[in-house]
Amino acid sequence: MADYCRRNSGHLGPWEPARPLDYYSHPFWVRQLRAALDEFHGGQSVRTVLRLREPDGAEGPRASEQIIGVANLSQIVRGAFQSAVIGYSLDRDMVGRGLMGEALGRIVRYAFDDMRLHRVMAAYRPENERSAAVLERLGFEREGFARDYLFIDGAWRDHVLTSLIRPEPDSVRTESAAAGGTPRSLRSNT
Repeated sequence: MADYCRRNSGHLGPWEPARPLDYYSHPFWVRQLRAALDEFHGGQSVRTVLRLREPDGAEGPRASEQIIGVANLSQIVRGAFQSAVIGYSLDRDMVGRGLMGEALGRIVRYAFDDMRLHRVMAAYRPENERSAAVLERLGFEREGFARDYLFIDGAWRDHVLTSLIRPEPDSVRTESAAAGGTPRSLRSNT
């Protein structure tokens, strides 16, 4: 992770908040990854790294060791909300290959199918056309515009707010309406 962040500091700098002085160090990332595991086990986040697959060999597909991006679910809220915020970044040398769309598609499926979340939200700066395009291809819908939303690259920056709602099969929607409530298959004890 430290290597990924160092390699991409110029590329990602305009889109990310200011980083602490030790951000590019090994000890910082050891602490971060331990915290990420704790958050995962506590149901608060799902943090993933992206690596390229190597060609199939005798032992099957293996992943490259070099991290080329991240795709995260954070701010997971259960109860009546059942939502998460998605965040992501990609190595400057990997942009334009469709990799982020594939990664975000997988983490969204995980959020909906495995975690049974109802909503995944994403925010992007209006001038970030690549983020807008990948989210649109995945079906995210624009929900609003937030002025001075996050302090990024030395100033408060506006963001476009989007979300994707877990699709419900027509039969589930119809069953729910006929029964006057939430179908048993979607009920949760959390």
